[in-house]
Amino acid sequence: MKLLFDFFPVLLFFAAFKMSDDPQAGILNATLVIIVATIIQVGLSWVMHRRIEKLHLVTLALVVTFGGITLLLEDEIYIKWKPTVVNWLFAVVFIGSEFIGKKNLIRRLMDKKITLPTKIWTRLNLGWAIFFLFSGALNLYVVYNYDTDTWVNFKLFGLLGLTFVFIVLQGFYLMRHIEDDAPSDSG
Repeated sequence: MKLLFDFFPVLLFFAAFKMSDDPQAGILNATLVIIVATIIQVGLSWVMHRRIEKLHLVTLALVVTFGGITLLLEDEIYIKWKPTVVNWLFAVVFIGSEFIGKKNLIRRLMDKKITLPTKIWTRLNLGWAIFFLFSGALNLYVVYNYDTDTWVNFKLFGLLGLTFVFIVLQGFYLMRHIEDDAPSDSG
């Protein structure tokens, strides 16, 4: 259910774009839809939990900023850049977490659930950073080499699919180290 909640603005963006016969009008309508849907998402999160996840706040800020510029200038390039900016910001946060605090970001998120050696936490954290850098670059490749319809499909299916594959591969990697190295915390 949480996954659907997290992705419903993107799903609505996709649907709004596909409902239009004109790609230029479709991307502008879809941009307005994702702005409104993201505002609703953050509002619902507040009403249901009396808190808002940082990820949702960052996404809201970027959607409103890039979407607003897209609508104001009637230029789709800004909304197309948003996934790259989001991914690259995540990469910076993951890399920065290696140098700030006692635990990197991935360890802070997962260490209550699993025990791993420090070097594995570092590899996972850097793996996520590299994944986000790659995803951002791949988004730009699609933006500048394919039409808007292809980019919209890639935004939903390509980026989501890549994330799913990366998580599954990470799971296989983790299983190997949880079985072999779980009792140790040395690196």
